[in-house]
Amino acid sequence: MAAASTRIRWDRLGRWALLGVLGLIVYLYVSPTMTWISTHAEAAQKRGEVAALQTQNRLLRARRAELRSPFALEREARRLGMVKAGEREYVIQGLPGRR
Repeated sequence: MAAASTRIRWDRLGRWALLGVLGLIVYLYVSPTMTWISTHAEAAQKRGEVAALQTQNRLLRARRAELRSPFALEREARRLGMVKAGEREYVIQGLPGRR
């Protein structure tokens, strides 16, 4: 009887080995899959940021082209309160709607 109880059950050992190998295969596929999913989500976010930056860049280029005109440059300077040499500056206070 002692010999019968120490006998190796190859069918059980084979099942456990197969289960272990399948578990290892699943483990080896899960990590790269999770990395791919997170990378895909991050890439989508970065594409959105790039699109927003391209829009902003386009607006800034248009603004730069607009400001290259001498009239636009003078308009912006006057908006900032600058005057030409020899001009008199007048400050009007208390106008409604301007702050």
